[in-house]
Amino acid sequence: MNEERIGLYLELIKKLLSCPDGEEPGILQAHRELWDEGFVLTLRMVAGQLREHGQENGAEFLLSLAGQLAEALGMGKKRHSGAPKDYLNFLIQLLQTVSESQRNPQQVYPFLRQNLDKLDLQLVKVLTTWATNTFAHVEVGQATDLAILIGNLANLIQQFPLGNRLVNLEIGIACYEIISTVFNCEAFPEKWAMTQNNLAAAYSNRIKGSRAENLERAITFYEAALAVYKLENFPEQWATTQNNLAIAYSNRIKGSRAENLERTIAFFESALTVYKLENFLEDWAETQNNLANAYNQRINGSRADNLERAIAFYEAALTVRTRENFPEPWAMTQNNLAAAYSYRINGSRAENLERAIAFYEAALTVYKLEDFPEPWATTQNNLAAAYSDRINTSAGLSDHGSRAENLEQAIEFYQAALTVRTHEDFPEQWAMTQ
Repeated sequence: MNEERIGLYLELIKKLLSCPDGEEPGILQAHRELWDEGFVLTLRMVAGQLREHGQENGAEFLLSLAGQLAEALGMGKKRHSGAPKDYLNFLIQLLQTVSESQRNPQQVYPFLRQNLDKLDLQLVKVLTTWATNTFAHVEVGQATDLAILIGNLANLIQQFPLGNRLVNLEIGIACYEIISTVFNCEAFPEKWAMTQNNLAAAYSNRIKGSRAENLERAITFYEAALAVYKLENFPEQWATTQNNLAIAYSNRIKGSRAENLERTIAFFESALTVYKLENFLEDWAETQNNLANAYNQRINGSRADNLERAIAFYEAALTVRTRENFPEPWAMTQNNLAAAYSYRINGSRAENLERAIAFYEAALTVYKLEDFPEPWATTQNNLAAAYSDRINTSAGLSDHGSRAENLEQAIEFYQAALTVRTHEDFPEQWAMTQ
């Protein structure tokens, strides 16, 4: 399927849908040179778009025509995959599946599983070329419908659990970049802002390219979204973007680490002007936890004071993140509190380590080996470190154990961690535990 033919396919479909009844066969005969697999696939894709807009008669006509042409062309036979033509056919079938399934991953993902060999960087090139050519030949209404469809594909492909994660993210980025040419800020401000946010999230997770540069792109896209997402008009979207910017700055590689963390804290605090406990329970608790992490890492200010602030924010998060209602976030915050007490400067060092051990042990009531092997191993490793530092009080009257006993316990925890942190699966963590 030659990309340059797409405009001709769409023009022919337009004629077939708008002509008087009975003239369709003559119009088709006059364009026999367009009878190929690409035309059949385009018929099916347009039919899916018509169906989405309730135009059942037009959709049924195009699907019937596609079926007749497919039979005449012998399209049921399998062909060797790998050529650009195969990728383009796959792309159009994929868009048709997304459209007909109404974005249902239970219908889209089986189709992707059957075509894992097409999920590579060649598809990114084909997608970009095809979309650019197609948008040049369609009216505004069709362009917006197609852009929405491509956006749905982007959302689905990034969550697809199989295939190459790097490639899936590149397909998602290509989709968002394509639709940003349709949803411009002037004509479609909300859709444009949403696309900027989606691009930012994709670049934040991107594997290909420089990590530092990808994060800079993400920050730029988040900041662009704020040109539309104003606090007074879009408070929730504004707060979400503030939160996302905070996370991006916390991971930022360029610039001063100290200044990046100050920006992180400021953005989280901005988000909390909207995320109130009474209205945004989970968002409030998550931001409390994130603020605690930021203060835990903070460079400016007193280290002792920063750790006290971190502990206070973790404890605030736990007023919402209970073991009964949010077991995983609860366990994560227990782990975070344990780490903060391990490094705490204020108070008794011995008692701080006892608190840390208690919090790690609490986390393990949720982090079971069979269900959460990586968090379980991390907590085993952290418990080992805490027992290595554990302080035995005088006169042998403490239940804190002897130095020898604590070291034996630490060794057992490290060895437990190594049952998950193998050299093959987690080489860095394995080396650290060694």
